[in-house]
Amino acid sequence: MQSDSPRPLRPRVQGADASLRPTRAEVLLDAIGHNLQVVRSAVQGRKVLAVVKADAYGHGVVPVAQRLQAEGVDGFGVALAEEGIELREAGIDRAILVLNGISGGAHRDIIAAGLTPVLYEISEASAFDAVSGDRPVDVHLKVDTGMGRLGVPLGELSEFLRELRRFPSIRIAGLMTHLSTADTDPDYVAEQVAGFAQAHGLVRRFGHEPVVLHVANSAACFRHPETHFDWVRPGLALYGYPGSDTVDAPLRPAMRWRTEVLRVRTLGPGESAGYGRSFRAASETLLATIPVGYGDGLLRSASNRGHVLIRGVRCPIVGNIAMDLTTVDVSKLPDVAIGDEALLLGEQNGTVLDARDLAAAAGTIPYEVLTNVSRRVPRVYLNG
Repeated sequence: MQSDSPRPLRPRVQGADASLRPTRAEVLLDAIGHNLQVVRSAVQGRKVLAVVKADAYGHGVVPVAQRLQAEGVDGFGVALAEEGIELREAGIDRAILVLNGISGGAHRDIIAAGLTPVLYEISEASAFDAVSGDRPVDVHLKVDTGMGRLGVPLGELSEFLRELRRFPSIRIAGLMTHLSTADTDPDYVAEQVAGFAQAHGLVRRFGHEPVVLHVANSAACFRHPETHFDWVRPGLALYGYPGSDTVDAPLRPAMRWRTEVLRVRTLGPGESAGYGRSFRAASETLLATIPVGYGDGLLRSASNRGHVLIRGVRCPIVGNIAMDLTTVDVSKLPDVAIGDEALLLGEQNGTVLDARDLAAAAGTIPYEVLTNVSRRVPRVYLNG
């Protein structure tokens, strides 16, 4: 492998006192272990490929993968070869599937690291065959049954399989597709499953016998047992969210994002806070400034819409979120003090704000909320 393999992207610290900033993301490793067990119960014995791409959805890929491996997870899914190599260097020894295929010339490094590539382009089959040294290269073939992004379209699969005969080192060990509406449209899921069955039959007619079939994402793990096949590929569910508003599963959010009150002041009627004067006090208003902003990943679109928890009370964000600072209306807490904890995600005094709440305020989805928490926010890994 290359000597300049990628390093972990975010600060990794093990205790709350290790952070110099009051702004930090506490990652609850026991919650991740619990969520894996919830998924296992839902899929009734299927193997679980834990999706840990994008730095484990912002939670920190190495500590999360180490905990999942200790819990006996069957394998990992990453988006990029670099992510898989980072896991190998951290001692992860389970199967690692590179879900997005290969970009660039990492073919030799992928083989050396024992990663399994997802294949959907003949040019990539040629590149792997060229560096295989006549040894078999196991791949998972991705077919496009309706997502419209990556994968061999069903109408082109026969030609693809004929072309693949030119590269005898390539062995189709797995067959996969990706669902586009597992959280919303069961009829389209049924169409995709039927297309997947058609693709499986065609692959077998060309002489391949993939030993692993996999389709299900987080929402499908809970909503569509007909998609479970041999493996399932949960991502968001491992971090505490089922991937569908219609699923009631006992998952636990695994990130608690907190900071502290930096300053308290009173605005008089007509006075404003923040850039652009987007908030003007209608009456005397008590404000707290907290040291977190869009430079930390707090989405600016939550300005004047989102909330934080202070002493268990939902306090509205007022004014435009800035790069480093945010202002919060704490008029309900006249005794608020510098150093009080301000919580963006998590539970405080029995009240919960989670990524769905912040996503609703920002007009986005929980995936973006979690992966947006930036590298300057230390991750603190907690058990218990």
